[in-house]
Amino acid sequence: MRRRRFLTLLSGAAAWPLAARAQQPATLPVIGFLGANSHQAQRESTAAMLQRLRELGWIEGRNFRIEYRWAEGRYDRSFELVAELLGLKADVIVTHATPNVLAARRATSTIPVVFAAVGDPVGNGLVASLARPGGNVTGLSLQSSDLAGKRLELLREIIPGRRRLSVLSNPASPNAPLEVGELRAANLKFDFEISVLEIKRSEDIAPAIEGLKGSIDALYVQTDPLFYTNRSLIGALALDAKLPTISGTREYVEAGSLISYGANFTDLFRRTADYIDKILRGANAADLPVQQPTKFDLIVNLKTAKALGIEPSPTFLARTDETVE
Repeated sequence: MRRRRFLTLLSGAAAWPLAARAQQPATLPVIGFLGANSHQAQRESTAAMLQRLRELGWIEGRNFRIEYRWAEGRYDRSFELVAELLGLKADVIVTHATPNVLAARRATSTIPVVFAAVGDPVGNGLVASLARPGGNVTGLSLQSSDLAGKRLELLREIIPGRRRLSVLSNPASPNAPLEVGELRAANLKFDFEISVLEIKRSEDIAPAIEGLKGSIDALYVQTDPLFYTNRSLIGALALDAKLPTISGTREYVEAGSLISYGANFTDLFRRTADYIDKILRGANAADLPVQQPTKFDLIVNLKTAKALGIEPSPTFLARTDETVE
């Protein structure tokens, strides 16, 4: 009896891997990733997302695969690139920047779309509400418009005697008028003379900033992939024009701009992996609330400050999360 029972158990155990293999899907789940910038520009944030996916049990090439497309700041390519990802049978589309998310929503109403960072998902009509997104789109809000007033406050503190402020704005972005509107509303308290400089193409950045020499006191860079992709150029041109520059992410400061204040992009992309995990395990995007940033960074470039003849106060420096030498 014992021998017969042992052989029965042994044969069952031997058959189990075959049955398990037979139950595995013929194809791996596909994540379609549309980066708003270039692969190089987004290397750190993309790596953070993949690391979090590994922590959640998702190993690239083993139980999922990922297809990348890079818009490199060109919104005119967004719909075409999303269509390519859908053609590759993506199970979820992951992207960021409002025009890319709008393109994804226009391309599909059934495949889940997760955004890693957008300026105002409710104001731009991407979701019905933060608590109940509805539809097939959800993700993380960048709150870039809400932070505009805080950036003006920081700028006023570090350059107290200057008033003329120009805003680099990309009119192709639905978030641009929202952020500019928030700036103007907040400016009632700070009394800057605000002018808006609209830029649609990379090649227009240099002549635009060079044309500002001597006519303004500071530069505000709207949160947008077009400017992010060209942040090194903006930093160099602003320094040459003796313009203190404030933006939304640390990468601008690392590229030579004076100050940045905003949500931590790497953390947002890391948290995006949790949405991907839930959706690939069967969750409905409409039921996953949009989340807000939890980490904000104030970064100052001390080398740039010195070159501009600006000396941040000890109180200001004490509040910074990081200084770049």
